Amino acid sequence: MYDVIVVGARCAGSPLAMLLARQGHRVLVVDRSSFPSDTVSTHYIHQAGLLRLQDWGLLDEIIAAKTPALNKMHYSYRGIQLNGFADPVGGIDAVYCPRRTVLDEILVNAARRAGAEVVEGFTVTDLVFADDRVVGIRGRDGDGPERELRATVVVGADGFHSTVAKKVGAELYDVRPAAGFIYYSYYSGLDWGLHHKAGFNEQWFGTWPTNDGLHMLAIIGTRRLLKEFRQDVETRFQAVFDDVDPQMGAQLRDQGRREEDFRPMRYPDNYYRRAYGPGWALVGDAGYHKDPYTGWGITDAFLHGEILADRIHQGLAGERPMEEALAEYNKVRDEESSGVYDFTTTLSELTELPPFFRATMDAMSKSQEWTNKMLGLIGGIVEDHEIYSPDALERLYDDAGVEQDQRIYDPAG
Repeated sequence: MYDVIVVGARCAGSPLAMLLARQGHRVLVVDRSSFPSDTVSTHYIHQAGLLRLQDWGLLDEIIAAKTPALNKMHYSYRGIQLNGFADPVGGIDAVYCPRRTVLDEILVNAARRAGAEVVEGFTVTDLVFADDRVVGIRGRDGDGPERELRATVVVGADGFHSTVAKKVGAELYDVRPAAGFIYYSYYSGLDWGLHHKAGFNEQWFGTWPTNDGLHMLAIIGTRRLLKEFRQDVETRFQAVFDDVDPQMGAQLRDQGRREEDFRPMRYPDNYYRRAYGPGWALVGDAGYHKDPYTGWGITDAFLHGEILADRIHQGLAGERPMEEALAEYNKVRDEESSGVYDFTTTLSELTELPPFFRATMDAMSKSQEWTNKMLGLIGGIVEDHEIYSPDALERLYDDAGVEQDQRIYDPAG
């Protein structure tokens, strides 16, 4: 009998298991994959996520894996340029984009070192219920016989196709249609740094230096472009760079060499799922998913995993009823992610910005101080009120020299 069984051992499940095991709880983690292994994913970890890795004692392992440190960001959205970097916080003066083969193995090993039992190559086929309460899982190691394992709490950290979420019937809410699709691969021969650029034709590209001297290059297009894109991925991929930044497009053609196959990602709609019930909880994409455009998936998995670990510990330690603790986790997750959710679903349309966001971002682009502050907001280390409170907006517009009749203070207006 375990205290907690975690289904899924990647960037939501392993940190959760690690944190619970460090508090002395008996934890089992199962995953159908074996590690190291790759998965379709963004790689970017925002400063807020790096602070979690640092607190957990794992950031040095990311750095030791020769993951490049990136301390300048080139951000562009339909002609608005934000080039700089957020002010350091907690000693974090760079960001990192590790490959999932690197990151996930570090997280799984950390869970093991903390005392969690990790079973790789395990497929969950069903949940075990008793009086409408989840009390365990059924599954098998590889091709072995099905077996049953029991726990006080079962957590689904198994992605947006979550078996746990399906079996408990976790309802969706605040669903917003997915706007685009992604193709990405890895290239040698480039020295670009971190770029995040949206053009005027519903297309975007991103570049991130990652492990092994490679750059991860990705494009996003709106759904209406997908059929045409699929007909000639190589040509269309290059064309996005040519369209959004012709100079970088020429460099890609002349200097870049694709080292791996293209990976497509047609992701589901943006959603929240109810993240708790009798004997169960959801974390990571299993419970909350948004467009990859802003690269917040990994960071949110860390943040929400830590919140959930704290609430499960409270329940297991008898400090409060478990269901009350899990309900609070769901509430806090929703409240703390709402700003990123709104920001992501707005920008991922790749269309013209609403007037308020265009006015404020254009003003920020005229000042390095405000540019860095906005990049800190994107990175999760600057709070909304530092930019969008009435007093802050007044200072922003004053610093940018925006005329009174051009100032917009209301996001709805």
